[in-house]
Amino acid sequence: MKLSQFVSEQKARKWLWFALGAFVALQIYFVQELLVAFLLFTGVFAICALIALVLYLVDRASRWGLGLAGIQAKRALVAAEEISKKQLRRPRSEPAQ
Repeated sequence: MKLSQFVSEQKARKWLWFALGAFVALQIYFVQELLVAFLLFTGVFAICALIALVLYLVDRASRWGLGLAGIQAKRALVAAEEISKKQLRRPRSEPAQ
């Protein structure tokens, strides 16, 4: 075996290992990019879900509040009708006679 063949074989092996290492590094980088993208999309989805939950709870609370306001309005209307039926002046007061 000639020295030049041995040196070129060593260079070829060195480049082969370098290429294999670069390929593995690229694959690891690709997996890391996929994991980061997955985490980002998960975070965005969680934020959107939280916003939707807050909007839903605000809607439910407003409906509950409107229901209570309706009940109170009915009570106030009944009370106003009762007050309007009562005589506001005393029967023997001067303007009533």
